[in-house]
Amino acid sequence: MKQTQGEKSERSRSVILEAALALFSHQGYRSTSIREIAQAAGVSTGNVYHHFPDKEALFRTLLDQYWAAIDAPDFPFNRALAAGAFPHDLEALGAAAEESVRLYRRHVALIYVDVVEFDGSHIRKFYSGMPARFASFIDHRFPDNTLKDQLSPGTDPTMALMVASRIFLHYFAVEILFGVPDQLGMGSAAAIREISGLLRHGIIQAKDPG
Repeated sequence: MKQTQGEKSERSRSVILEAALALFSHQGYRSTSIREIAQAAGVSTGNVYHHFPDKEALFRTLLDQYWAAIDAPDFPFNRALAAGAFPHDLEALGAAAEESVRLYRRHVALIYVDVVEFDGSHIRKFYSGMPARFASFIDHRFPDNTLKDQLSPGTDPTMALMVASRIFLHYFAVEILFGVPDQLGMGSAAAIREISGLLRHGIIQAKDPG
C-alpha cells in the first residue's frame, strides 16, 4: 500500500530521532552534528531541519520520549508497581528496574549527557516533580492510606517508594550503562535479594524494648 505524505513525514521524523538517539547516547551532544544525524538517518540535512529547528530540539524531543515512556502503564517498572510489587515483593521491583534500564538504555544515557553538557537543565524540572508523581500513584494504588499501614511506623509512603525505586534504578544504571558487573561484590540476582532485605529490615538491629 502506498504511503501518504503524512506517513512518509512521520517515518522520516522517526528515523531521524532514532539516528540522533544512537549518536547522542554514544558520543554525546556537542560531538554530534546535524550532518552526522542526517547521514545516519539516510536523509538530507534540510529534511532534519524540516522536522526540528535545531539540534537541541532533537535532544529535548528524545528526553520527552523517555519521560512519556516512564509515565506509561506498559513501562516495566510501572507494570511491576501496578501488579503490587511494592512494598512486599521488592525482588520483582528490582527485576523490573533491570528490564526498564535495559529497554531504555540509550535514553537513560541522555540523562548523563544532560548533566555533563547542559548542567542538568533539561532534566531538572522532571526530577523536581518526581515526589508529586509518586504521591499521585500511591493515592491511586492505595486508597484510604492503606500503604502506610504496611510500612514501619513513621515511614512516609512516598519517600519509601522513591528510595526503593531510585536504589534499584541507579544500581542497574551503573551495571548496564557504565558496564560494572558485580558492583556490590555479587551477581545481580543476589544483589537484588540483599537490597530487598535491607529495605525490608533496615541495617540497625532493633533494640529489645524490655
